[in-house]
Amino acid sequence: MLSIGELSKRTNVKVPTIRYYEEMGLLPEAERTSGNQRRYDKAGLERLSFVRHARDLGFSIEAISSLIELQEHPDRSCEAAANIAASQLASVRSKIKRLKALERELNRISKGCNGEGLSEDCYVLASLADHYLCDGEHQKP
Repeated sequence: MLSIGELSKRTNVKVPTIRYYEEMGLLPEAERTSGNQRRYDKAGLERLSFVRHARDLGFSIEAISSLIELQEHPDRSCEAAANIAASQLASVRSKIKRLKALERELNRISKGCNGEGLSEDCYVLASLADHYLCDGEHQKP
């Protein structure tokens, strides 16, 4: 059995986050010692590792909860898991597209200023002050 501190060290998940995951139902309630300290078994360690990996991949708490539900019912189709993963992939691709647009715009703005002169004439500051000077998909919020 592992204390919450030992579980934290093994999974690199902070203690308050472990408590939060338990509160959210992603981890089963830990057994308690007579001194009311949490104790986790191998299954708790494996579940927290699963949750940590899913969070690292950007899955929401709701998606992880659904994935855990599927994991707990091995006789069910994995179609829902595939759909959840596909949805997360689409979300990541959308974020990448937005980040690439931001990169292009920041690159353009950065090249517009050589760092010389006065701030009243600074292209970076002017671009940030007037969104219509932007040249990208994020132009109108």
